[in-house]
Amino acid sequence: MQIIIVSRHLKAARTLHIMPRHIVFGVLAFCLTILLCSVAFSAISLRFRLPIVEDVLLSVQQKETRKTRDFITNNLNLMATRLGELQGRLLQLDSLGERVSKLSGIKQSAPPVTETPPGQGGPFLPAPLSATELQQEIERLAGALEQRAETLALMEIALLERRVENRLLPSTLPVKNARIGSGFGHRSDPFLGLRSRHDGLDFSAPSGTPVVAAADGVVLSASFHPEFGNVIDVDHGEGLTSRYAHLSKMDATVSQIVRRGEKIGEIGTTGRSTGPHLHFEVRMFDVPQNPLTLLQRGDDAAQLAQR
Repeated sequence: MQIIIVSRHLKAARTLHIMPRHIVFGVLAFCLTILLCSVAFSAISLRFRLPIVEDVLLSVQQKETRKTRDFITNNLNLMATRLGELQGRLLQLDSLGERVSKLSGIKQSAPPVTETPPGQGGPFLPAPLSATELQQEIERLAGALEQRAETLALMEIALLERRVENRLLPSTLPVKNARIGSGFGHRSDPFLGLRSRHDGLDFSAPSGTPVVAAADGVVLSASFHPEFGNVIDVDHGEGLTSRYAHLSKMDATVSQIVRRGEKIGEIGTTGRSTGPHLHFEVRMFDVPQNPLTLLQRGDDAAQLAQR
């Protein structure tokens, strides 16, 4: 770029050559001048405490202080809300724990016994918790919630185990509204009149009366026996089996899965029998057990006691 300067004071016109580097240097010099002026103005303002600058600085400081205070207040409110939620959940878990404890039979650990506090009194003077105290209380309640959750998990496992155990325990009456005949133990043989051992419990009812499974299990055998007649054996696991003998009809087959209360046959008088009845046995590792002991633990115990 060329600039031609013409003046009456000059004898001849002068030509200036402006290169790109000259423009760059000029811009930089202009920016540096503005920066130095700003720094100088700020230094003078702070040194002599000009009112305008003080007002600006005070306004900025107040704004930052307000933002910081609002941030702390919001955090405290959130922490207080969280604390209230944890306290509510802890009360709910305590109440739920009591109910589950009654169902599962597991006693909750009793709180430590503390001495009776001495007499206290005076006016109520609110003392809000600080942020540190709120955080400590939240951490304490979170730990208590975790402990309650672990206790409830153990109770749930125990309850499930008990439910499974009860489902597999022959504790349901195999015949409804039947009269109990011969009990478990020794008796006089109905055919020979001699002292003999009776390994089960007899339920007397008309032929065709439904016979149901006393618990969940798998049918081991469903066949005819010379002495037991039509007999069904059910395996309940862990060495526990039940037997249903003298049936007139068998509604279960080998390897069939049967449920508690499911019909598996009908009362009859097949085999070595003097009349229609059900011979019911319970064995543990093939050792006869008194069925009455297990039946008294079931839901039909009240009906059993009335007979």
